[in-house]
Amino acid sequence: MTEEERAAYFEILQHGNLVGVDPSKLLLHGPTKRLVHNYHWHSPAKGIVASYSPTERDVEDHFGVFRGVDQVEAFAQATIVSCATFSECRKQNCLPDVLRDKFVPAFISIGNVNFQNYLELGDTFISIGNITFYKWRQMVCDGRIYRVPKGLDLDEYFSDFTEERLLKYDISKDFVKVAELHDITGRAILIEQFNKLA
Repeated sequence: MTEEERAAYFEILQHGNLVGVDPSKLLLHGPTKRLVHNYHWHSPAKGIVASYSPTERDVEDHFGVFRGVDQVEAFAQATIVSCATFSECRKQNCLPDVLRDKFVPAFISIGNVNFQNYLELGDTFISIGNITFYKWRQMVCDGRIYRVPKGLDLDEYFSDFTEERLLKYDISKDFVKVAELHDITGRAILIEQFNKLA
């Protein structure tokens, strides 16, 4: 990343939100495990809307279907990992690459997950996450996953989204509800502690 790009990301992290930030610059996961393509709406204290489109690799050996366990992982990356990384960068006054050397993101627990539909290659879905707890690098989110109507411009659609609409899941009926998730919990564990646990 050039110094100019670093300055731009630093500005976004300190004063803005994740809309327009490339997830590859924020998430600690490597490219083959990253399940977020774009951030479309973000309120740092309240929640986020992010999207992903499953790839050939994601559905390999699963009949073209994006598995439920991968949906949970995608939701976690879009919500607890993205939002907590953003908040920790603001708190520590640093860029995400500094956190990569200090922390390992880990699931702590998963509450109820109810699947009502499925996702497959060619679909795009959104994760809508509502932050219910954040303290000591631990974050908890509730939320939903929806299949996106074909051809919809998500940036435009969510340009006037609000916290009130987030809490009500106030989106068009053209979105298909795929899953409801509760108490998705993650924590950034210090690398030294993580190594002790291994």
